[in-house]
Amino acid sequence: MVLSLRALLIAPVRYDWFLLALLTLLTGSFTVRIPSVSAKLSVSETFVFAAVLLFGPAAATMIVVLDTLIISFWLGKASRRPSRILFNMSAPSIAIWMAAHTFYWLSGVQPLALTPTPRPTLTLLLPLFALAVLYFLLNSILIAAAVAFEKRAPLFLVWRRNFLWLSLNYFSGASVAALLLPYLQSEQGDFARVVGVLLPLLFISYLTFKTALGRVDDANSHLLELNRLYLSTIETLAMAIDAKDQITHGHIRRVQRQAVRLATAVGVTETRQIQAIEAAALLHDMGKLAVPEYILNKPGPLTPAEFEKMKLHASVGADILSAIEFPYPVVPIVRHHHENWDGTGYPDKLAGAQIPIGARILSVVDCFDALTSDRPYRPRLATKDALKVLADRRGQMYDPLIVDLFMKVHSEIAPEATASNGVSPLTAISEAAFPSAPSSTRFSRLEEITASGEEMLALFDIAKGLTGRLGFSDVSDVILKHLRRMVPSSLFVFYTYDADADELVASYSSGDHGPLVSHLRIPLGQRLSGWVGANRQTIRNSDPVLDLGETARAITPRLRACLASPVVAHDTLVGVISMYSTTADAFSDDHQRVVEVVARQVAHVVQQALAFDSERHGAYRDQLTGLPNVEELRQFATTQRPLGHGGAPMALVYIDVLDLKAINSEHGREVGDRVLNHVVSCARANIRPADVLFRYASDEFVIVLLHTDRALAAAIGNRIKQAVQSQSAQDLRTVRINASVGVASMPHDGDSVEALIGVARRHLEPAAITNADGSNSIH
Repeated sequence: MVLSLRALLIAPVRYDWFLLALLTLLTGSFTVRIPSVSAKLSVSETFVFAAVLLFGPAAATMIVVLDTLIISFWLGKASRRPSRILFNMSAPSIAIWMAAHTFYWLSGVQPLALTPTPRPTLTLLLPLFALAVLYFLLNSILIAAAVAFEKRAPLFLVWRRNFLWLSLNYFSGASVAALLLPYLQSEQGDFARVVGVLLPLLFISYLTFKTALGRVDDANSHLLELNRLYLSTIETLAMAIDAKDQITHGHIRRVQRQAVRLATAVGVTETRQIQAIEAAALLHDMGKLAVPEYILNKPGPLTPAEFEKMKLHASVGADILSAIEFPYPVVPIVRHHHENWDGTGYPDKLAGAQIPIGARILSVVDCFDALTSDRPYRPRLATKDALKVLADRRGQMYDPLIVDLFMKVHSEIAPEATASNGVSPLTAISEAAFPSAPSSTRFSRLEEITASGEEMLALFDIAKGLTGRLGFSDVSDVILKHLRRMVPSSLFVFYTYDADADELVASYSSGDHGPLVSHLRIPLGQRLSGWVGANRQTIRNSDPVLDLGETARAITPRLRACLASPVVAHDTLVGVISMYSTTADAFSDDHQRVVEVVARQVAHVVQQALAFDSERHGAYRDQLTGLPNVEELRQFATTQRPLGHGGAPMALVYIDVLDLKAINSEHGREVGDRVLNHVVSCARANIRPADVLFRYASDEFVIVLLHTDRALAAAIGNRIKQAVQSQSAQDLRTVRINASVGVASMPHDGDSVEALIGVARRHLEPAAITNADGSNSIH
């Protein structure tokens, strides 16, 4: 630009140059946006080529500078930054300067405006063609390079998709300039008439380009909308997978994010391939829709037969997705994401580079996320341990280059996993994972015969002990007495199924720290015993902390093995027998068989015992709220007395609903009953499954909080009190509900539940006393 400006100052041009410059600026104001990139197109190239032919490189360069300056202001505020304006002026000016010099070098002529003798038009066609080609290539490549750098995309891909077809504009401009050559070398009057004819043609050309590019833009918009619909379908299918597989909930979303990031880091730049990886990451477990749920959600290692069924999900998923015509190669990635680098994977035993690059990337990310996520049969691994597993499998299961790159960039592409590998809720209560493994215990043939005889005798004793009409506690005593002879354990728990709440309740517990587990509630389908009840299958040697949750914190020595079997009578779930041991892998195949046989044998008797208890202990249940009443509390208190001497803390929250009589008198007994149920709902929402809520009197409730100190109990009491007073129930908006709450703890305030109740009643905080912010507090 500087050289061109200097040349114009040394050798001033004629007025024709100013006319060309004006026409160039005029046509440059009518720009057309190029779809998919931040660039615009003008139809001023004809005048640029005319300037090259008439006045030479310097004059043409300055016209291009002025033209691009005008276009920069038309592009919008983002393009008015000094750096962008300088680039927009520099790229085309460099291109035209070099192309113009090439034209004059090839043609061997002087600028036509400075040459009195006309030159034959045919001799200038080839140099003019070279001018157009070189101007187009230099200008488009420089702009494409800037776009590629900004979008981090391949230069050639950006140029081919967005700029190659623009060559038509340059060649059409050069063609018009070639037609004007005879007139450009004639008198000035002829040139003026040519300009008058040319302007309408350029206007028509502008409208044509605008219409054509508008259609291209509409087509791109349609493709984007179609792609959005594809992704919407994919996400819906992914939600179906996530809903069925409770164990790996959220896994596919994390894998999607990390797989796309790793693909970019590996160097995958093609948009279709990135989109394929993004979609396949969401759908790679689609085939799990055909895998039984008891296998998907099994809280322990799969048997060989179960693993064979699980392996089908790769090929089944690919078959399902093959019915959808994806615009990118999703199906191969889904089908082959479990292939191994050494050819030992499934379903087709591909090896090395035969495995699609997307599948190789997905398999590494899939493995890393699985290792750094909690599973029912083991807690998550720390990031360094997960990376060590990947390194050990490098070259065997996974592409070595991808593993090496992942280990370098994992902290960037998987920040969620890195950040979450501190202390998870599961890791906080589990020191190590102890997944199921075949027991090393082996009986000799004689021992097997002896053991079989003992089992038959035990079953006979159980059957004899369960004659007559017994309650559930008596039945459980008989079962435990004879079962312990054959299956040693540290803790025995009999969970019964509460169909109304869809939960398992620890209705009977015996052994070390049995009171800590008493009345523990586990939603059906969750934890180990919940999974056993939901799927009607036995689990063996899984980690007990995955079943008992926070209750396991108080148990020393640590429980290390769990054997749980369903109790089913006539296809109706009665409960689950769970046995826990402090020895890892304590339960053998024989132990499992014994428990399963006993569970089948006693199921009907247990069902009758529960029905008998329901009839006999109807007086122990509050009819309005369904809570255990004061009689049940007295029985419960007798089972909790050892806690006071064992050192384990226990707390009690006492709730007094204020002005209940006034509410009944003013609004009616029905409204008063709804107030009591509102209080029960607020209390249940703020306590744990292991805590027990009782209705102590008509307007009083007691909550027993196991393994809880006074400070935590006070916080829970405050939350319940605030929830009660929030009156969020729609049908109670006109009723003022208030409650007073007191707390006491064992052994600080007494060594029995009765003593704690007396202390908590004396510590009742009047509801009228509030803090400055309007909230009530308990001290």
